[in-house]
Amino acid sequence: MKLTPLRNSFFVGLTAFGCSISSLCAQENLRELRIKPDSIIHITDQRKLNIKPIVADIPDLALEVDYWKHWTKFGINLNQSEFNDYWNAGGVSSISIGLLANHKSDFTKDNFNFVTEFDLRYGKLRNKGQIAKKNQDRIFWDNKLSYKLSKDWSLFTSITFESQFDAGYSYTSDNKSVDKLISSFMAPAYITESFGLEYKPDKSFSLRFGTGTARQTIILDKRLVGLTVAEYALKYPDRAPISVDQKPFGVDTGKKFKNDLAFQLTANLDKNITSTINVKSRYNLFANFRKFGDPSHRLDLTVSAKVSRLVNVTLNGVMIYDSDVISKVQLSESLAMGLVFSLPK
Repeated sequence: MKLTPLRNSFFVGLTAFGCSISSLCAQENLRELRIKPDSIIHITDQRKLNIKPIVADIPDLALEVDYWKHWTKFGINLNQSEFNDYWNAGGVSSISIGLLANHKSDFTKDNFNFVTEFDLRYGKLRNKGQIAKKNQDRIFWDNKLSYKLSKDWSLFTSITFESQFDAGYSYTSDNKSVDKLISSFMAPAYITESFGLEYKPDKSFSLRFGTGTARQTIILDKRLVGLTVAEYALKYPDRAPISVDQKPFGVDTGKKFKNDLAFQLTANLDKNITSTINVKSRYNLFANFRKFGDPSHRLDLTVSAKVSRLVNVTLNGVMIYDSDVISKVQLSESLAMGLVFSLPK
C-alpha cells in the first residue's frame, strides 16, 4: 500500500516528537542520579554553649637553680712483696700503704666563680729489717674567687694552705734508726694570699698571674726552731758542730714566723686524655721580691688510669726547688694500684 505525502509527513513528525520526549526523560533521570542525598544542606538551631572557666591549682614545686658543683674522690693503695729465707735471686720483703682524699667544689653565677679544693695524701713504706718511713704526706687547700672580665681573662684573689700530717726524719746510713727530726705538722706550714689576673681558655687549663702575693711561713714545733752555733753545740754535744746559725725553711734564727712579698705564677691542668686516662698537674713559681732571681718551684703531676669502676693505677711525681730548704732539686715518684671511690660516679 502506498502512503500519501501527507501521511508520510505526519508519521515522521510523530516519530521525531517521540524521540524528543524520550531524550528529555533520559536527561531528567540522569540529573536525579547526579544529585547526592548528603549534598543537601540542613539548617539546624545553634544554641549558645554554657562554658564556665576553671581555675586549676598549680602545686608549688619550690624549684631553685643550683649554682654549685661538687666532686669527691677517696681511696687506698696497697703494695706488698714477700721473699722467704731461701730466695736466692735477691730482693727485700716490703709493704706500703697509702691513703688519699680529694674534694673540689665550684660555684658559678653570672661572672662570679668560686672554687675550693683540698688534696690530702699520706702513705708509709716498710722494708724488712728497717723502720717504717713516709713515702707521701701532704695537706693542700686552695680557695679562689674570680670575676670574669672577658671570655678568657678574670680578676682573681686566692688563699692557699700547705702543710703535712706527720713528722719527717732523716735516717742513719743503715736505715735502721732515726738520725734527726727535719719536719712535722705545721712545721713548716705555708699560707699564701694572692691577687692578680687569671687566664682560662677552657675548663681543663688555667694560669694565674699573682702580681700581689704574700706568703707566711710558720714553724709551730719548738724542736725545729733555728739555733745559733753556740746553742746547737750546747743542745747536741754528740753531733758535728754547725758553722752558721740555722735558718730552717728560711725563717730567721729563733723565730717561728716569716712573711714574704712576691710574684706568683700558678698553672693548673686537669684533662681527660681518653675515657680512662686523666692527667692532673699543678706548677707553682714563687719569686720573693727580696731574692727575685732565685724563685722557688714546685711541680705536682698525677696520671691515673681507670682499670675498672673502682680500681685505678696512679703515677705520682713531685719536683721541688726551694733554696730556703735545700739548694738542690728534690724529686719524688710513686706508682700504685688501689681502690678509688669517686662521687659523682
